[in-house]
Amino acid sequence: MSRISNVPVLLPTGVEATVSEGSVAVKGSKGSLSLALHHLVSVERDEENLKVSGKDASRESGAMAGTFRSLINNMVLGVSEGFQKKLELQGVGYRAKASGNIVNLTVGYSHPIDYKLPEGIKAETPSQTEIVITGVDKQLVGQVAAEIRDFRPPEPYKGKGIRYSDERVYRKEAKKK
Repeated sequence: MSRISNVPVLLPTGVEATVSEGSVAVKGSKGSLSLALHHLVSVERDEENLKVSGKDASRESGAMAGTFRSLINNMVLGVSEGFQKKLELQGVGYRAKASGNIVNLTVGYSHPIDYKLPEGIKAETPSQTEIVITGVDKQLVGQVAAEIRDFRPPEPYKGKGIRYSDERVYRKEAKKK
């Protein structure tokens, strides 16, 4: 069984955490996030740490304590440093352009795709074949990257499509005569 909930969440300088009945709010230089706690989890705050523990000794309580410790740690990292995902477009004529909160994709369909970014997420296109998605909420950054990738996932024969920058696409050999 994991013992991740025994490790306290360290609050770096410039990050403020507020623990109230049933919720935790974290505020930093990049933004602020809040999280509603599960009824089996309690959070205590001392000088510069947050300690997450289960309210009883049940197995579910321990599992929830570890999960919420990781969620709170991700919130602290997000408001202090932020998260980012990089996507690459591979294919002839595949390109992307970010303007405001819209990402315009040309990925081999008969029409361009306009993807509207949710609140709190920013996208940049350093080149026509790269997209960098940034934000403070780790789950939301990953969800936006997955939704953009789903427009044209990489295919195994030619490798064309939208992929994560660290993703390895396993190529298949074409059918032989």
